[in-house]
Amino acid sequence: MNEKRDVEGLYNRYRQVPLYLIGMFCLMTVFMYFVGIGAGVIATIFTAVYGAVSIVVFLRMNALSRDRYVEFAMEHGKMQKELIKEFPVPYALLDEDGKVVWVNDEFSGITETSKRKLMKLNIVQVFEEVTEESLPYQEDVTEGEIAFNGREYRYEIRRVQVNKVEPVMEETDAQPDEAGTDGDGSAEQKKEAKASHGGSRHHGKTDTFLAFYMFDVTVVNQLTQENHDQKLVAGLIYIDNYDEIFESLEEVRHSLLVALVDRKINKYMANVDAIVKSLEKDKYMFVMPQKYLDQLKENKFALLDEVKAINIGNDLPLTLSISLGTDYKSFIENFEAARSAMELALGRGGDQAVIKSADRITYFGGKSQGTEKSTRVKARVKTLAFKELLETKEKVIIMAHKNPDMDAFGSGIGIYKMVTALGKTAHIVVNEVSSAISPIYGNFTSSNSYPADMIINNDQALSLVDDDTVVVVTDVNNPTLTECEELLAYAKSIVVFDHHRQTKDVIANATLSYIEPFASSACEMIAEMLQYMDEKIKLRPTEADAMYAGILIDTDNFLSKTGVRTFEAAAFLKRSGADVMRVRKMFRTDIETYRQKAEGVSHAEMVLDAFAISIITPGDGPESPVVLTAKIANEMLNIAGVRASFVIAQMGADVKISARAIDDVNVQIIMERMGGGGHANIAAAQFENAKAEDIKKELVGLLNEMYKEGDI
Repeated sequence: MNEKRDVEGLYNRYRQVPLYLIGMFCLMTVFMYFVGIGAGVIATIFTAVYGAVSIVVFLRMNALSRDRYVEFAMEHGKMQKELIKEFPVPYALLDEDGKVVWVNDEFSGITETSKRKLMKLNIVQVFEEVTEESLPYQEDVTEGEIAFNGREYRYEIRRVQVNKVEPVMEETDAQPDEAGTDGDGSAEQKKEAKASHGGSRHHGKTDTFLAFYMFDVTVVNQLTQENHDQKLVAGLIYIDNYDEIFESLEEVRHSLLVALVDRKINKYMANVDAIVKSLEKDKYMFVMPQKYLDQLKENKFALLDEVKAINIGNDLPLTLSISLGTDYKSFIENFEAARSAMELALGRGGDQAVIKSADRITYFGGKSQGTEKSTRVKARVKTLAFKELLETKEKVIIMAHKNPDMDAFGSGIGIYKMVTALGKTAHIVVNEVSSAISPIYGNFTSSNSYPADMIINNDQALSLVDDDTVVVVTDVNNPTLTECEELLAYAKSIVVFDHHRQTKDVIANATLSYIEPFASSACEMIAEMLQYMDEKIKLRPTEADAMYAGILIDTDNFLSKTGVRTFEAAAFLKRSGADVMRVRKMFRTDIETYRQKAEGVSHAEMVLDAFAISIITPGDGPESPVVLTAKIANEMLNIAGVRASFVIAQMGADVKISARAIDDVNVQIIMERMGGGGHANIAAAQFENAKAEDIKKELVGLLNEMYKEGDI
């Protein structure tokens, strides 16, 4: 309405220009009288004629032009209405509540409903996808998508402000409500209202409507989907235990096993229109269209189980690792993502598929415990690489995860010994001494054999780090779980030694990374590396005790995740001076902790006759709640029929789950679904501002779901 008034005002001023010129001519006439009487008379006559003609023309043209203007406006409005009515885009006008006020022919045709019936309905009754929340109460425009009668539409709802003129009644003495104060308002208020409108008989009022229009995007969506489906997905297939399988198999059957694996892989990939190419004896690359990716997800990469079923006399089952890269801008990026996903799959122990897309990482499989690597080639290579790196630096800062356990501290001691044997300066970052390491921690802080700055805190570590420093991370590969995550940002050289399966959150830009999920503990890995150092490193008994204790705690007294290399590492530490009885005495439990452990076991409930779940509220005592939950979980594995145990501890406002497994159950994949992690036999998860009972219900539901799907 305001825009219309501006146009009318501009038009009126344009028509009044000749009248304004009359005044200018009058001023000119006065000036001409000063020039001469004759000139003044002539100017007067000219001005009079011009004024008379201008006024007559203005009065006659004013009425005529107004008629033409009104006629044009009516024709213009009629034309707009006809255009909107016959417009090929479905269009509807709604009130603020979404009730249909008016629709055009296309809208009525698409909905196959008459205009009269539509105007009795609300838009939310016409389209299920449109809800009351979709209406733009706050925003000016809202958008969404609709699937209707086999077609797909994108809709927009736009707020429209309409100004209209409504008559206002004049005040008269005959109206008692206006004369007195018994009506809707006082007489003074009504006079003020009238005055505010300038005494006009009309005033403006604003109405709000919603313009609803739809665009058919069926073909666009089909082409977009087709383009998406035809994109190429890059993938890799690695045989995890190729060497171990062939070592245990008769030589005459080697070619037969290779042929069977090739046949399984090619037949499986042929079902998804993939091209497979063998890169090496145990490595394959494949390319497939994006549209078949959902098919692979649906059958959960059945190739993993099909290959494991191959048995021609091999003692160990053959396992594969599969990786795929998808949803990146180019095929090269997809291939790089597949390579990165393969590193992640192998770092998690193999026997699984990992899909890495632009925004997420998805895991499939990983149910088996994995095969222990009998060869130590990797340990020797990593040791030599670590030694070469140390020779170029002067300082080493060692750190593990927050609230370090015995494996974290013991492996840190092993690395400290390795570094100092090369004549380099080393420090271990420990911020909090928990009950998990306190029995042996004092052997290093109270001894004169070690420098006072052997163990430092975060602030000291940050002040020491420079370009000539190597930061060594042990027993953890997730940066957020380290003692000092900020230290990783300052360090130019980072080394990672860990035995936990990798997750998507890994320490980036590591100069050297040695992650061996088949190892029982980080102490086992470091004990092997110590034996490959050229220098004859002689461990002190306290150092050997610390590393032996790390293996002992992580394997639950050599009961879980223990292989040949575990016992070989323990034997090396025993020869170095570790005393089994001394270590056992250090880690005996006090009576109060033992009571709490027994109480936690007594509260255990069985789920699916295979999983023991207990809820505890750790009390005051020398044992940390984290260690207590782990001990209870280990203890519950001694119950007959228990394949995995879960202890849920309410620690203030937070909740922690400690999970352990003794059978073929992989507790890592269970904890990952709950936001945690770990490795096949030992895993955990933590929740902030949660209730133990709620977490238990979530865990029970997850176990039932995974059991039905065959994932556990």
